[in-house]
Amino acid sequence: MRIGKATSSSTTKLVFLCVALLGTFLLVDLLWASSSSFNWPLPPSSNLLFFPNNTLPISNKKGGDARILSATFADLPAPLLNWEKMAPSPVPRLDGAALQINDLLFVFAGYGTIDHVHSHVDIYNFTANSWGGTFDMPKEMAHSHLGMVTDGRYIYVVTGQYGPQCRGPTARNFVLDTKTKQWQDLPPLPLPRYAPATQLWRGRLHVMGGSKENRHTPGLEHWSIAVKDGKALETEWRAEIPIPRGGPHRACVVFDDRLYVFGGQEGDFMAKPGSPIFKCSRRNEVVYDDVYMLDDDMTWKVLTPMPKPDSHIEFAWAIVNRSLVIVGGTTEKHPNTKKMTLVGEILQFQFDTQTWKVLGKLPYRVKTTLVGFWNGWLYFTSGQRDKGPDDPSPRKVIGEMWRTKLKLL
Repeated sequence: MRIGKATSSSTTKLVFLCVALLGTFLLVDLLWASSSSFNWPLPPSSNLLFFPNNTLPISNKKGGDARILSATFADLPAPLLNWEKMAPSPVPRLDGAALQINDLLFVFAGYGTIDHVHSHVDIYNFTANSWGGTFDMPKEMAHSHLGMVTDGRYIYVVTGQYGPQCRGPTARNFVLDTKTKQWQDLPPLPLPRYAPATQLWRGRLHVMGGSKENRHTPGLEHWSIAVKDGKALETEWRAEIPIPRGGPHRACVVFDDRLYVFGGQEGDFMAKPGSPIFKCSRRNEVVYDDVYMLDDDMTWKVLTPMPKPDSHIEFAWAIVNRSLVIVGGTTEKHPNTKKMTLVGEILQFQFDTQTWKVLGKLPYRVKTTLVGFWNGWLYFTSGQRDKGPDDPSPRKVIGEMWRTKLKLL
């Protein structure tokens, strides 16, 4: 009996050993296959953090071709960057706005919480690396989902949401003289909008897309008005060529006399019917990777799409060395949990070649960042960050300021 037990024990150990060796072999083979499937150009570095670029098909209920999404629904392969934490913003902000003029970053409005919105401006000085110079916004000015652009002195503020939760938009527009800190009115938009794409181009203030008055339906309208030195030269907005795809939360820039629009989404939270506080109620959203351009032909041209769909990026960008740099955002919702998925990478669009590159990894995934670039340093502040490395869904609103040295060819 003892001999039989010993033999049985030896056999069991041998079986476990074979299984362990087979498992090890399969794991090594899988890791090798994953590492060979990267398809994003990465600069040489000894400090790279790689994410498996595994993909899986998501079935199309209508019977069409299956879509292919990242297995993490958030992370692209991206090199590590050295981030330095700076002095935080005086208040946390979500869906705020920011514009840079020289070494100053003017930071506006935004949610502190879903029930509280800010109605003031904070200023960050990149040379001194400190905050200061807070002042109030007009009482009638929107508190989030603003359209905004600057000519280097004057900041034009367009439409947006007035109040907390999911309250309605305003058509009121304003202009700020950043030297005197004085505000003036601009002619109101024909219709109010949430988070429209906004830019100065060829002597005119352009406003396009955004969400309509119900906060959910995409707007296609495109209006412009002639402006100069902080004043409107016309009393009425002019209708322009509609944007091919409407919706809010996209980046809009001008480079080499061309107007570009990047990313965005269709749909957004809406006010719950009958709610006295306009409580936000979730609705379906579709995030997209579209890139459009207007030039001398005044027709929208479709350019190379973004590496992945990206939204909530209206003030999350900077132009550096003939490139557009986009920091964070939101991408497609997880197909199973239906939770919003935050973006944790910095994307680069090279204007000359119209190609994309993944520049690096953020300290965490985050949306509605407010971005500046000064003396070789890329800065971002505020927004809403993720729940942790393994959970890309939104957690808390932050006011942190970070910077990294950015070298682009």
